[in-house]
Amino acid sequence: MATLTLRLPDNMDKQLTELAASKHLNRSELARTALEQYLREQERERLMAGMEAAFRVLATNPEARAESIAIAEEFLPLDNEALDIAEGRKPGEPWPEEQGEVWWK
Repeated sequence: MATLTLRLPDNMDKQLTELAASKHLNRSELARTALEQYLREQERERLMAGMEAAFRVLATNPEARAESIAIAEEFLPLDNEALDIAEGRKPGEPWPEEQGEVWWK
């Protein structure tokens, strides 16, 4: 495992020490956990930005947009069937709301 030397402002050092004590961790474990979380968030943001850029390109391309809509329409019956099964209904059975029942009672 590599070692990192880090200079912290006094107030941050105090906060780190207090939080580590309250969590029953040593300062290194707490700093490592925080850094891991930060790195995961940065990677997630990078991936989301890439996906957003790709979606914007696809949304502005008429052919890609039409193909996406066709695929979504093709899978809609399967999605509805899966939802019926997940909610304990036989596929194609009417929803309780369609039979006059209300879910909020």
